Amino acid sequence: MDEKKAKKRTAETAALYFSTVKDEDKPYALWKEFDPELARDMSLYITGTMYAREKIPHTTRQLVTIAALTAMGKPEELKLHIHAAFNVGCTREEIAETIFQTSIYAGVPATNTALKVLKQVLGERETSC
Repeated sequence: MDEKKAKKRTAETAALYFSTVKDEDKPYALWKEFDPELARDMSLYITGTMYAREKIPHTTRQLVTIAALTAMGKPEELKLHIHAAFNVGCTREEIAETIFQTSIYAGVPATNTALKVLKQVLGERETSC
């Protein structure tokens, strides 16, 4: 894929996933502060290649991501991907169930942290509507 198409695909996927996330909360903004060229390359690969793949639906991709981030105990990144999950059509119930399912493998403390993040995102989305 040529660079122009890659940039377009990256921008479209980023808009789909992260339109409700403040720019300063997006990892790209942080990466760009330290290395703009590497930030571009990472964004083209992560958002323009991996997230844009259509091997599984975007909803499934985000629920898998939520499960992994819950298990790893990464609440900041989890918040970003809970927003993305809502943006691609996941429901509150699907996200909560994914988090609860993760408790079997990652433990109840990880689940509690993730549910707090879900609650925070729900509050943010209510106030922004």
